[in-house]
Amino acid sequence: MGRGRITIGLYNSYDQNFREPHRRVIARAGDLARAYDMGLALFGFPIPENARTPKEIAEWVAGTTTIGGNGKNFMEMAEAGRFNCFPYPGKGFPPQLGEVILTTCRTDPKKQVSLEETVGMVERGQSITLLFGIGPHGVPKNVMSIPRYNLDITPGGFSLETATALGAVCGALGARLNLI
Repeated sequence: MGRGRITIGLYNSYDQNFREPHRRVIARAGDLARAYDMGLALFGFPIPENARTPKEIAEWVAGTTTIGGNGKNFMEMAEAGRFNCFPYPGKGFPPQLGEVILTTCRTDPKKQVSLEETVGMVERGQSITLLFGIGPHGVPKNVMSIPRYNLDITPGGFSLETATALGAVCGALGARLNLI
């Protein structure tokens, strides 16, 4: 059995006006996903109605950023089918994304999973989505209850800025899975 797929999941907890922080985090996460052969999924992002397909959304974002070769990496991901956009999850996340793992510095002890356990899931063929909260309040409590697992990438509950957390989690997984 081959390895499972890894997807970076970005949960929007900003308001419903598309702003520069949205654009930057999408472009940065797109670069990380491309670099480590991961997918990218957005949840609850305020995308204009005229951008309906993943490719149209990627073109729209790419045309407004200088990050990632002016969005080139992000466009390549969309063209390869490695980017999706979803509404806010109701009672659960789309099953095609595999096991959702909330990345947080405030893990629920009953749900806490180590980096080694996460790597083991992927190596045994389990696809996973690493869920990151985007915005000043992260993932809301009602959504935090959905994933079965929580991952703290630090050795003790240290809060990291979103771009730092994205890089730390993706880099650590990439190193442990010998993607580097």
